[in-house]
Amino acid sequence: MSATTPVFSVQGLWKVFGPKAGRVPADPELSALPPADLRSRTGCTAAVRDVSFDVRRGEVFVVMGLSGSGKSTLVRCLTRLIEPTAGTIAVDGEDVRAMDRTRLRELRRHRAAMVFQHFGLLPHRTVLDNVAYGLEIQGVGRAERRARAAGVVAKVGLEGMEQRRPGQLSGGQRQRVGLARALAVDPEVLLFDEPFSALDPLIRRDMQEEVVRLHREEGRTMVFITHDLSEALKLGDRIALMRDGRVVQLGTPEEIVGSPADDYVREFVRDVPREQVLTVRTAMRPASGDEAGTGPALPPTATVSQAIVAVARAGAPARVVDRGRCLGVVDHERLLGVVAGTEPAENPGENPGEHPAGNLAENSAEEPAKEVV
Repeated sequence: MSATTPVFSVQGLWKVFGPKAGRVPADPELSALPPADLRSRTGCTAAVRDVSFDVRRGEVFVVMGLSGSGKSTLVRCLTRLIEPTAGTIAVDGEDVRAMDRTRLRELRRHRAAMVFQHFGLLPHRTVLDNVAYGLEIQGVGRAERRARAAGVVAKVGLEGMEQRRPGQLSGGQRQRVGLARALAVDPEVLLFDEPFSALDPLIRRDMQEEVVRLHREEGRTMVFITHDLSEALKLGDRIALMRDGRVVQLGTPEEIVGSPADDYVREFVRDVPREQVLTVRTAMRPASGDEAGTGPALPPTATVSQAIVAVARAGAPARVVDRGRCLGVVDHERLLGVVAGTEPAENPGENPGEHPAGNLAENSAEEPAKEVV
């Protein structure tokens, strides 16, 4: 499969709960109704509305929104844990909605592993046997699966705890077991459904760091669902930010913070420390005179806060250098302008019309997911 082929490609995806659900995406008048009007007129709830996006190989793609935005419904549709109402889903170019039971089972067991908020560990099994459970389901022999599980247990920082049972572990340790269980089957993509939201803040931060480390070391594709903006900004290569079932902006953390698409996004990111998210590209200007050859050098990925420190220490503008070439310089005035929000970002957010990541209406944990039982 080509490296440019998206791992997941989603086009025009709908999930509607209620009577005669299929009529909603098929009828332009019904599909355009606001959520309350749709429920009043049809008795249906559109949990996912006309969603389209690609997940690129090796990226962390974050879907975030407040409670009731459909994040969990969406991630479950990707592997048909919830059956979509309309639209297409492809994994490595293969039509997920056309898969038979055998192929779908292979997708869930080998290619796309879920990490849930509730760990679902088997209480009577040890850590090692919990981690090896997915391999056991795959039919891997006992000696091999335990050896592979031991390697993954060490990778997530649980070495020495192999023989403990879930009841002997902290919440963070149990979540590490859940992560290790997903990693043990060596999936192409990890799907995280708000896995850390029930953890204490310090443990949550440790688990976020663990995900960052694993991604840095392995380059594994991840889809991460969260309601927490700081978590999204920390983990995401790209973020789909939703409101009332619609993706109002899809872009990098820098694009979303630096160039909010509308007043809702602007309000959403108002309290984010811009200098810790935006890079020096947002404050860069052309070098003049001998500036290209003097002053401290910073990579294009350096944050504005790092540049402020460098400029203050040097008492002179800093160069933005990539592979030996000076791209421009940043000075005290432009850096403070970015912090204050008076300098326009150089990387505008992607137009949601061009990237119609669509509408996701209600979180399946909080909306009528029970109707799918």
